[in-house]
Amino acid sequence: MSATGAVLARPSVSGGRAGLLPQVLLVVVCGAYAAGAALGWGSPELALFMGDFGLSAAALAAAVSCLWYGRARSGRLRPAWLLFAASSFMAALGNGVWGWYEVVLGRPVPSPSAADFCFLLFAPPAIVGMLVLAKRPVTRAGWICLALDAWLIAGSLLTLSWSLALAHAAQFGGGGEPVARRAFSLAYPLLDIVLISMVVAVHFRRSSANRSAINTAIAAFALTVLCDALFTSPLLREHYRSGQILDAGWFAGSILLAYAPWVARREAAQAPPAAALRRPAAQPSRASAGSLAALAPYLAAAVCTLGILFNVMDGRPIDGVMLFTACAVVLALVVRQAIMLLDNITLTQELAEKENHFRSLVQSSSDVIMIAAPTGILRYVSPAASGVYGREADELVGSELASLIHPEDLGSVVHEVRRFLAASPGEEPTTRIECRFRSGSGDWLNVESTINRHHGGLIFNSRDVTERVRLQAQLQHSAEHDPLTDLPNRSLFTKQVRHALAGRRRTDAGTAVLFIDLDGFKAVNDTVGHQAGDELLVQAARRLQESVRSGSGDCAARLGGDEFAALILGDGDRDPAARECRILEIADRLRARLSQPYQVVGGTEVRVAASIGVAFAEPGIGPGELMRNADLAMYRAKSAGKNRVELYAPQMQADVTRRAEFATRLRTALHDGEFVLLHQPVVELGGGRITAVAAQPRWRSAQGILFTPAEFLRVADSGRDSARDGGRGGGEDAARTAELARWTLEAAVEQAAERRRDGFPVPVCVRLPSSRLVDKSMPPKSVETLLARHGLPSGALILELTDSDPRVPLDELEHRLSALRRLGVRIALDGFGSGYAAIRALRRLPIDMLKLDRGLVEGVVESSRLHKITSGMLRIAGDLGMQSLAEGVDLPEQIVALRAMGCTHAQGTAFSGPLDEHRLRRALNRGSYPVSRSESPVLVGGPLPTRHLGHIAAHGAPHPAGHGAGHGAGHGPRRAESHTHPPSRSNTETPVPPT
Repeated sequence: MSATGAVLARPSVSGGRAGLLPQVLLVVVCGAYAAGAALGWGSPELALFMGDFGLSAAALAAAVSCLWYGRARSGRLRPAWLLFAASSFMAALGNGVWGWYEVVLGRPVPSPSAADFCFLLFAPPAIVGMLVLAKRPVTRAGWICLALDAWLIAGSLLTLSWSLALAHAAQFGGGGEPVARRAFSLAYPLLDIVLISMVVAVHFRRSSANRSAINTAIAAFALTVLCDALFTSPLLREHYRSGQILDAGWFAGSILLAYAPWVARREAAQAPPAAALRRPAAQPSRASAGSLAALAPYLAAAVCTLGILFNVMDGRPIDGVMLFTACAVVLALVVRQAIMLLDNITLTQELAEKENHFRSLVQSSSDVIMIAAPTGILRYVSPAASGVYGREADELVGSELASLIHPEDLGSVVHEVRRFLAASPGEEPTTRIECRFRSGSGDWLNVESTINRHHGGLIFNSRDVTERVRLQAQLQHSAEHDPLTDLPNRSLFTKQVRHALAGRRRTDAGTAVLFIDLDGFKAVNDTVGHQAGDELLVQAARRLQESVRSGSGDCAARLGGDEFAALILGDGDRDPAARECRILEIADRLRARLSQPYQVVGGTEVRVAASIGVAFAEPGIGPGELMRNADLAMYRAKSAGKNRVELYAPQMQADVTRRAEFATRLRTALHDGEFVLLHQPVVELGGGRITAVAAQPRWRSAQGILFTPAEFLRVADSGRDSARDGGRGGGEDAARTAELARWTLEAAVEQAAERRRDGFPVPVCVRLPSSRLVDKSMPPKSVETLLARHGLPSGALILELTDSDPRVPLDELEHRLSALRRLGVRIALDGFGSGYAAIRALRRLPIDMLKLDRGLVEGVVESSRLHKITSGMLRIAGDLGMQSLAEGVDLPEQIVALRAMGCTHAQGTAFSGPLDEHRLRRALNRGSYPVSRSESPVLVGGPLPTRHLGHIAAHGAPHPAGHGAGHGAGHGPRRAESHTHPPSRSNTETPVPPT
């Protein structure tokens, strides 16, 4: 056998026998009885007792054991055990009667006696029980063959026994022996012949259930019949005495029969429930048993012939009984052979049909069926091999299986085959392997094979799964790579980072992760188109792949959108400064490479920049934490001006944690009612009358500090900026900003309605993001419903649109604002002059008031250029017939300049800071603020003259109400001498203490 054939050879399985203790005890008991019988038991009295009552006790034990097992079990074999119990009981009763005469009465047993009747009744139940144990034939011919086999065995034994002893016993009247005694002498051997015939028949036709128990019962009856045959012999019967060695055979037969049910019980307990349903594997002994069963009729005929030859050679005449029996045996043999011949013809035809059927299935099957011998040589290959492997079946037959398997797969195949052959066939009838198989063209095909056992060899049912393997590899590649650039995606990149960190050696110090974001990519999509944006991403990915070191383990990936990443493995440098310098040099070179112009669709040249964050792998860091650090560094690079490289520092994570904590506090404050609403008066510059109040939310912290909008909205604004740049957290911050806007609108309308009921019908201005008005989550007509619920007229509400996001659909916004405007709600455009989006909104949307951006007001007095820009903006508002509102008016000089330019309204600390409800009502009760006036033109670009300051002071410019809240500000007119110039201050300051 070759080395490869040895792989396929089935390993031997050795196992110990269970239940040795009962068997050892059985041998000891029978051996002790045989030893006592051989030694005469020490006294004639004890020999008589053990020869009679000892046999009776053993037979009674067999009867009780079989009766107990038969009553406790159900099934087809139950009657057999009950019949065995009856047979053993008759033997126990016969031996008991025998002992009564010999031991109790002390006289010989008469012949015939009651013991003889009991012994005669021992055989019939045993014979019927043997018939029950035999496997039932399924056809009528099978029943006939069973009867013929039994007769052949019985006839041959009868012929042999008749020629030896029964002919002499059958001669009635000779020697003056009573007829009854001769009849009993003849009945014993005849019944034994029938019983031994059934034993032999059952041995070859026994049922597969409880095989060990049936074998034990057969051995018990065979031993009993053998002892009966010896007892029938005139030579032994004349010298027989109770307690002799012959009794040891009957004793052992009874003990074996008593032990048989316990074998059945142990067999049922040890076997799993499903094992009874499985067909046991073929064993060599089974084949031998089948051969002996086929030869049994011929052996019976041979025995019959030997009996006749013995009579002839002994010079005895052949009497009628022997001749009749011999003829009956020959006739039965002829009939049986005829039945078997017809049965064989039928089986041959069925076998030919099934063989043709299976041959057609095998030959027409698309799977390749191969049979390998135990030596590993292919003995059969189906014709499908030519279509699957590209090799003819005849070419493969005779070749060694191992030579056709890929060397890299041979080890796993050998291991699986060895494991399969070592397993139990009942528990694992088949197994499956997958390997590469050499085709006729020399290529390797992926083959999946189902393996079955076959006469010590193996059957391979194989199919070509090359396309499936390729598809799986393609799906795996698609799952781990970006479909546009074919770079690894986030999932695969994370695995690569984890592998680099887990397999990092001591010489790998300096491993770093680079996070890259393309600055200005969104503008490319918006201006040139998404197709050009995709082409730009493909070129950027190609540049990134070319920039990383090939063959060094470095890799690049696209994480999504315009975000890329790169893994740079360390070079073993132990100097941290040198490692940092090397990685920063690589990152800066990569930034410069990605910032070069791109030629996209149509030959258009576009430019983007690259912001890169770098994070080094520290001891104990995980892939998620390392990638997060690089991400934070990249966003720091974007916030620091973009087109730069930033190295991660622990302070970045601390800033993120601080902002997250502040955002969590802000979200909690929204739900816990920690927000208050202040109002800043809006003053008409023509006469100083308060025409409206602007609602401004404030957050009162646990320490009593009021945070201004610039302070607590900075988190949300930065979140929205990050979202616009492709960052994180935009959705959560937008939701929080929308919730704050909803609360502000509801609180402002509710408080304005209360003031109106108290006699202060002043309109309220509420800032509202334009995206909030077109938000799908906002219920339709929510503003109208809010006004109706609180009883506030629609004309008393002014909505200031604060969001200039170009992504807001103007068509929907225009439709929504037109509906509100028809209802009476006035619309103001906040931040006018801060960008092109405001001009775009002014052109499309129905606007009633323009609110100048703070940047157009702060330097309007000092800068002549800004003066002209602001004047132009106000001229646009006047030409369009709109009111104008200047926000952040903090100085009297700004009042004079804005009024001279045509501005109609203003708000700022030059009149009053944001007021709580109590101070607001006092201001509304007063109704107006003094407005600084000057007939002389306001000079810009230089310092203001003293004369102008004195003129302003003479007109009584008010001290900001917020600043003087603790000193009676707003209580009637003040003396002109007390008016001083207010200090320059920002509108973000909140001078009002918590209320």
